[in-house]
Amino acid sequence: MNASMIFLRRDAADVQPWAETCGQIRPLLEEKDGAAAEVHHLQISNAKLHYHQRTDEIYYVLDGQGQMRLDDEEIELHKDVVVYVPRGVKHKAWGNLTVLVVCVPRGVLNDVHELE
Repeated sequence: MNASMIFLRRDAADVQPWAETCGQIRPLLEEKDGAAAEVHHLQISNAKLHYHQRTDEIYYVLDGQGQMRLDDEEIELHKDVVVYVPRGVKHKAWGNLTVLVVCVPRGVLNDVHELE
């Protein structure tokens, strides 16, 4: 955050979603906000397989259920599950999922490497 900013409040309802590799994204904290991390609200139905070279991600499932592929493993996802995805791990999720994704460090949208 810039030095003059004490805090930032953003309502997901005020952020227009757009299609991205993982699904419909609403950036709640963006790279330009200058925070230590980014926070994205995602609606996922069928993400594309991808990885990040410089960014770790933490997925928190707010609602729904589905699956996630992490390299060669598949795991179940449902409400209240947390998944840590280190940089370099190929991943994608599918199903009917609403997730909050925390990306560290910021800049994840310039660090998406699609594989399909």
